[in-house]
Amino acid sequence: MAVIEWKKEGNVAVVTMCNGANRQNQEFAKQMNGCFDEILEDTSLSSVILTSSDEKNFSQGIDIEWMGQKMQAQDFETIKSFMYGMNGIFKRILLMPIPVIAAINGHAFGNGAILACACDFRFMRKDKGFFCFPEVDVSIPFLPGMIAFVRKSIPEYQFNEMLLSGKRMTAEALAASNVIVKACDNQEELMTEAMSFAAGFMKKRGIFGELKKRIHKDLVHTIDTQDPVFIDALDLFVQE
Repeated sequence: MAVIEWKKEGNVAVVTMCNGANRQNQEFAKQMNGCFDEILEDTSLSSVILTSSDEKNFSQGIDIEWMGQKMQAQDFETIKSFMYGMNGIFKRILLMPIPVIAAINGHAFGNGAILACACDFRFMRKDKGFFCFPEVDVSIPFLPGMIAFVRKSIPEYQFNEMLLSGKRMTAEALAASNVIVKACDNQEELMTEAMSFAAGFMKKRGIFGELKKRIHKDLVHTIDTQDPVFIDALDLFVQE
């Protein structure tokens, strides 16, 4: 069963998460990677929109039920593989040689919000959905790489408040601090605005990818060097 699909609309690849709350697990990471592989092979595509088919949710983040089952079974290797897989997704978006635009059509919580932050630009509905990091309330710490690249998208003062309080942010609040390009009135306007913005990008992949590689060099270094310290020690951390 497909949990992520994509289609071509002109020069834009529209990637749609289509599994309800779009909770992230190993299959999610696998299918997202597969979509990106196909998109990069089509050199006529000049931008990507990432969105959801669900009426309420963009993505609710990590599949807590799935992870809980793996934790109970002490299947730490599968959890580590998933964490490395999601880091791979984040890196692919950070280094994608074409712009990746999040069209946030509903709730973006935890890893769902982090996924949106990895994108180059964001649009969001203001009539439905909140954007938040509930990790402080569910006792899940951010990896260093996550902190690093979320900071590229959210001003430090606002990220500090969101991270430490778990506060739910509206599209209007995020637009006021330029976290999103535009707060849209409804679903129709969200997709119209995101598509118009995406279709306007006709940059050469070589220079676009090189610029992203240079501006995100430190972020990628953090993901590659600091995150493994915490991921590889997961079973020790859990058993303390």
